[in-house]
Amino acid sequence: MEKSSDFMLYTRIQQKEKAALEQLYDRYEKILFSFLYKMTEDRDLAEEALQEVFIKLWRGKGEYDESKGKFTSWLFTMSRNSAIDLIRKQKKPSVPLDEIGDLVSSETAVEELAEWQEQKDQIQEAVSELSSEQQKMIQLFYFKGMTHETISTMCNIPLGTVKSRIRLALSKLKKTLHGVQERGAIDDEY
Repeated sequence: MEKSSDFMLYTRIQQKEKAALEQLYDRYEKILFSFLYKMTEDRDLAEEALQEVFIKLWRGKGEYDESKGKFTSWLFTMSRNSAIDLIRKQKKPSVPLDEIGDLVSSETAVEELAEWQEQKDQIQEAVSELSSEQQKMIQLFYFKGMTHETISTMCNIPLGTVKSRIRLALSKLKKTLHGVQERGAIDDEY
């Protein structure tokens, strides 16, 4: 199944398609919450701000213009503004408002978070294209930190097979991610 772009999901949300809102929420919930929590230093406030963002999206408040920048930048800006509004309503900022301006006005931080999310999505997508055996090897070796020998024993396969599957998986991931970067560079030119 092809993964929908953020803009496609946004367009579907504008047409009141609940599934699109859920998909966008699943995609950005964690990173937006982390961003809002860092900004507010208050879990409840961060959750409330996150909820506000998706309510605004659903109600069509604030309009995203694709020609003015990336969707993720717009989403983070909207999140920042929601958090600032909530902090002002409470009138007891956990971080002084003048410092929040310094904290959140950095476009670099927002851009870095957005790019991190994009890279994470690209890696997950590239891993999903591997065979199930290769995915398992990558998962055990890189994400769970197991040694080749431990994987060999656990999966009851020869050590050479473990090494071979990991090497082939890495080669395939490298090609896939390199292709994604080249497509991105071409897209940026236009």
